[in-house]
Amino acid sequence: MATPEHAENDLQPFFVLHKASAQKSERRSTGSRKIRRRIELSPISAKNAENMEIGTGEEWDDHHYEHLRMEAFNFVWSKIESTIKAVLRNINLNVFNEVHCWVCESFEAIKMCGTTLTKATHSYPIVTDATFRQLFTGLVLTKNMEFVDDLMTFEELGLHLKSHGCHVANLSSIDFSTNNGIGGCLRSFLRQFLMVTPDAADISILASWYNDQGNNNPVVVIIDDMERCCGSVLSDFVLMLSEWAVKIPVVLIMGVATTLDAPRNILPSNVLQHLHLFKFLLGSPSERMDAIVEAVLVRLCSGFCVGHKVAAFMRNYFLKQDGTLTSFIRALKIACVQHFSSEPLSFMLGALFVEEKSQGFCALFPREMLKYAFDLPSCRSYVIRNNMEEQTGENLAHDFAELKRFQKCWSIIVLCLYEAGKYSKIQLLDLYCEAAVPCLGNSTASNHHVCSGISSSSDHSSHHQYLILEKCSYVHQAIRKVRDLPDVLLYQLLKSWEKLTEDVSENSSSKRIHNKVKELLSLQKFENGRSLKQDLTNIPKRHTSRSHLNMDKESKVLNEKASKLIESMVREYMQPVECIPFHEIVCFKNVEKLQSGFNGRPKKKNSTRSSGVQKNSSLQLLQQ
Repeated sequence: MATPEHAENDLQPFFVLHKASAQKSERRSTGSRKIRRRIELSPISAKNAENMEIGTGEEWDDHHYEHLRMEAFNFVWSKIESTIKAVLRNINLNVFNEVHCWVCESFEAIKMCGTTLTKATHSYPIVTDATFRQLFTGLVLTKNMEFVDDLMTFEELGLHLKSHGCHVANLSSIDFSTNNGIGGCLRSFLRQFLMVTPDAADISILASWYNDQGNNNPVVVIIDDMERCCGSVLSDFVLMLSEWAVKIPVVLIMGVATTLDAPRNILPSNVLQHLHLFKFLLGSPSERMDAIVEAVLVRLCSGFCVGHKVAAFMRNYFLKQDGTLTSFIRALKIACVQHFSSEPLSFMLGALFVEEKSQGFCALFPREMLKYAFDLPSCRSYVIRNNMEEQTGENLAHDFAELKRFQKCWSIIVLCLYEAGKYSKIQLLDLYCEAAVPCLGNSTASNHHVCSGISSSSDHSSHHQYLILEKCSYVHQAIRKVRDLPDVLLYQLLKSWEKLTEDVSENSSSKRIHNKVKELLSLQKFENGRSLKQDLTNIPKRHTSRSHLNMDKESKVLNEKASKLIESMVREYMQPVECIPFHEIVCFKNVEKLQSGFNGRPKKKNSTRSSGVQKNSSLQLLQQ
């Protein structure tokens, strides 16, 4: 059962299926017969896919497609959720390894301080040196004002230490509440090792248990947020453990959200002298945020994405309100649920991002669904411009493949800008919000609008020219930084670009990017090699200053070439998803709906589209 602290963050959306309206029945042709065919929705839901069927002909079965949309939502969100967990785990892995090494060193130090006793019913009376009664205590600075972001972090830390043989107990600040007292805290502590709740809260029970285990591994106690603990209960706990510091080799780890001076504000001086403190620093919330944005929204781990207004709302909420990753992830989940509850064709997302299945998947679409797809606002001018009289599943699969290709190019250019922006401490979420803005009709930032279909080259030119030249834009700052980088950092940047652009090298037009990056790298290697050769040659002193001046000029030329390259990449390939046909299927951009869902207000009735499909869509999301 969720604790009160977890309840508000345990977002569990549920769906209400309403009986189909009479209008739908009237719309069906009585003479047509429904044909069902099985399709695989996604690899992750292969078991459920055995029962997945899709109607053909002219039928549009609302209940059936609502079921498909819920299946697609489960697939997409599970992909996003698992990706976020993996990202946070990888970010913390280096710190976890440092903590484990320190635990092992502390354990060895504890074992060296005395001889092993055969009885485990008393603490160590023979240790008179205060140094040996100190607890090795690690303070893990989380840099968060809200502890909810770090609950999973300390659970993962516990699992990491257990995997290396440590005996681990994870305690929360609730265990150190006034109501529980030291007795309740100790019972919770013992229960995690003994697997049963002891009748008496006696630390000697743990000593006997540890002696039976063979005395070969350290005992680690993890407290997720010491600043939320009752100071008197925590003090009694520390004093008790220090009495048994050698008999039970306990290593204490405490999470600290604000400052490493927090123990002085909570514990009295006679307790502080029993702590031998070490500090560890986790990544900042902004660093973790950037990693999540890269994996989920830029690299598109699930195919789902958000429009620029939705991204800006999520960023502002993260920065201005509570500043926790939990709030950002909650908003992302609400956006995902809202998308699948409001867009009839969103069920396509799970299957169409499996490349080999998209062609056959689209071929099974009923005519009414195809008509709806090609009548999406982003497709109308695109259909007219390309004289697409025949609206087939094959055409839809081809256009969806083009959507994915444009998204991939956009993602890579944004990541290349981010690699340059790191040297100016530009946050990826800020860059994402700017790069996701649809094309501008002119070079003023006040005239943002969603393009219908792929925009004209003049729109792209003015839009990208604005991003490149406007000094306040993050794109401009990133490009400007490329011009100022020293040789070593420029080489590192080009190597990162080379790795990123490898992913687009299979496309003939995109391959030029990768080749130009490799060309710049070869030029820099040549220049560096020639500079080194000149340094090793006896150059007359009167020519030394002239040689250095020439090398500086050559280096600046290379910087300028690199900045021109990223400018051309922005102009030619950074096309936001909201400028691409069929983006409504994969992109949620209704910020008003997100705001109402996030604030718990009732949703407004969905707007209808010309095909009448949206009107009869009966999947609705209710927020508690």
